Amino acid sequence: MGVGKSTVGRLLAERLGVGYRDTDEDIVTGQGRAIADIFVDEGEAAFRALEKQTVHRALAEHDGVLALGGGAILDADTRALLAGRRVVYLSMDVEEAVKRTGLNAARPLLAVNPRRQWRELMEARRHLYEQVATAVVATDGRTPEEVTQAALDALELKEV
Repeated sequence: MGVGKSTVGRLLAERLGVGYRDTDEDIVTGQGRAIADIFVDEGEAAFRALEKQTVHRALAEHDGVLALGGGAILDADTRALLAGRRVVYLSMDVEEAVKRTGLNAARPLLAVNPRRQWRELMEARRHLYEQVATAVVATDGRTPEEVTQAALDALELKEV
């Protein structure tokens, strides 16, 4: 959350001369409402099922840069689909997360005690991100352009 997936994803796509797609945006567009509203109205399990379906469809249809929501890797089938693909895990620490997002209430999984919940989420997810990642790129203290270049370098990709 707030690590820069969308910003860096767009920059990567531009620099590689390919299309960009964000599965969170797909969900919002398809449902006609914010992700936070889906969490509140239907619960996390319903959102995760919708997310899985959306991610699997995007992986089948899109061959450019694809930004996945932070919880997409919780699903074992999704992790399996990511195997063998170029996957960049953008990492950051809690202090950077506070700076970037304020860990505000608009993030449904961080509604109560955001710092502790962020740490718990990362402890639960970090190994999954690392499991699917081709490259890990730290974003702390870096501009989106610096992160984009680091991702290109880590993946040994050339700009068009």
